[in-house]
Amino acid sequence: MTPKERIREHLAFLYGTEAAAMWQRLCACLDAFAAAHPELGQAPPPSERLSQRDAVLITYGDQFEQAGQAPLQTLAELAAQYLADVISAMHILPFYPYSSDDGFSVIDYRAVNPAFGTWTDVRRLGERFQLMFDAVINHISRQSEWFQGYLRDEAPYTGYFITVPEDADLSQVVRPRALPLLTEVQAAHGPDHVWTTFSEDQIDLNYADPGLTLEIIDLLLFYVGQGAEIIRLDAIAYLWKEFGTTCIHLPQTHAVVKLWRAVLDAVAPGVLLITETNVPHEENVSYFGQPLPGGGTDEAQLVYQFSLAPLTMHSILTGDATALTRWADGLQPPAQATFFNFTASHDGVGVRPAEGLLTRAEIEALAAATIAHGGRVSYKTDPEGTQSVYELNISYFDALSNPMAGEPLQVQVARLIVSQAIMLALAGVPGIYVHSLFGSRSWQEGVEQTGRNRTINRQKLDYQALLRELEDPDALRHRVFAAYGALLRARRSEAAFHPFAPQRVLSLHPSLFAVLRIARDGATRVLCLHNVSDRAQQVEVSSEELGTSAAAWRDLLTGEEHAADGGLAVDVGPYSVCWLKALDASGEGTGAPS
Repeated sequence: MTPKERIREHLAFLYGTEAAAMWQRLCACLDAFAAAHPELGQAPPPSERLSQRDAVLITYGDQFEQAGQAPLQTLAELAAQYLADVISAMHILPFYPYSSDDGFSVIDYRAVNPAFGTWTDVRRLGERFQLMFDAVINHISRQSEWFQGYLRDEAPYTGYFITVPEDADLSQVVRPRALPLLTEVQAAHGPDHVWTTFSEDQIDLNYADPGLTLEIIDLLLFYVGQGAEIIRLDAIAYLWKEFGTTCIHLPQTHAVVKLWRAVLDAVAPGVLLITETNVPHEENVSYFGQPLPGGGTDEAQLVYQFSLAPLTMHSILTGDATALTRWADGLQPPAQATFFNFTASHDGVGVRPAEGLLTRAEIEALAAATIAHGGRVSYKTDPEGTQSVYELNISYFDALSNPMAGEPLQVQVARLIVSQAIMLALAGVPGIYVHSLFGSRSWQEGVEQTGRNRTINRQKLDYQALLRELEDPDALRHRVFAAYGALLRARRSEAAFHPFAPQRVLSLHPSLFAVLRIARDGATRVLCLHNVSDRAQQVEVSSEELGTSAAAWRDLLTGEEHAADGGLAVDVGPYSVCWLKALDASGEGTGAPS
């Protein structure tokens, strides 16, 4: 089935008799885009669009502040000086004009916030790095022209939002917030109650309206035209609403994502879709969709790996990687699609993705540790009206080490680095939050200023102060960045770390997370060992377990070699990382089976 045939199929499912007219309008849109951007019509096969060299920096457009310079230009300056050999892509969090939520309540989807810079600044970043744009299209700011037009009863905006009658059955709706689901507004025709999943300033969009759907498709193509090579679908699980249902993961939501994917496959097949769904693992992976005959899947090429953050945090706080090992051993991404692995982001550590993987007591222990380490805990409202833990708000550095405990700095840095090494070792593409890369602690003053829990991990940094700390060997930021950079450079040098390369999770000791990565052509193997405890662990692995009779193993991080005589024996220090590459008798890499 061609992309255009898939488009027509999804339109028919979603819009019935209105699909034919939508198809005519959409065809004109696609033809115009293809004529304007013929270079985007060809793309390598799905298996070649990503490699082990790919790593994505997650950052705000105004993350770094410097007098007399637009923040996007400062970001480009920092990236050119420090990041060119460690990352390949940048996820610039919403850089559009906004009214709240640090960018996620967008006023104008097609403009760059003038306080950040211009579209020229964005495109210049794209000359050196792949760009991930946010499509914050579950909702829009109440200050937007779209919603103001709705309040004035102006077409086409009258259909763009969801008006909820008093007798609507909302009893099953799944909530990600402990806030009212509906917000009363005064429109020209009288009072209305509109759907607001996240806040009264973020008005949900109505995808049952054909005009709105076509408008959003045009917007996504606009982003591609501005240089987006990856498009992040924010809060996508809540996209479609049907009274009397949970309003999460509805078949129509999946169909809309498949529609967008088919549109991109038709005119810009190299552009990747990534879905952000902070939900339990089995629900999360449903956004890969179904296999396509030519390779890949028909929905997202990348899916956020939300379970990794709480499981890794649990492992290091307890010194026991059993739950992490058990979960990772069962990971099976579809062919030519993969996970977006991350441990920290502009939000907090979501705990819903740990449901079924950790016990309730273990999740509550994570919340207790967060509070003890100076963090905050956010809650959601359950269908029965009770509240439960939704998210842990704390920098990932402080999540792993109590800042009041008085521990040596090198121990705290080691905990963070082993957590990031676990993420980098797993199959998939790593997403690296800027505050993890530079070793930021929780920003307590920010929470006091805004009253919002998530501000704790969203501090903007003085650029010159950051540079001084990066050049100071004793500074926390220098130590973290140097160690992190070494991991990233080692990772990008080895084909065994390709996002689609096979992995085998080994159960060697409760305190060790071990994964064997094998290059797709079988030529090389890398055994990745991560000690999540404060005690040294001796590892003994047989040649049969390793699947190779390698003569020796070389540590990619230290250069140290370990002889192998029928197997491998190595000591892994407290909170240490060993990435060991198999060598043959000549000292070359090998993946040859034993």
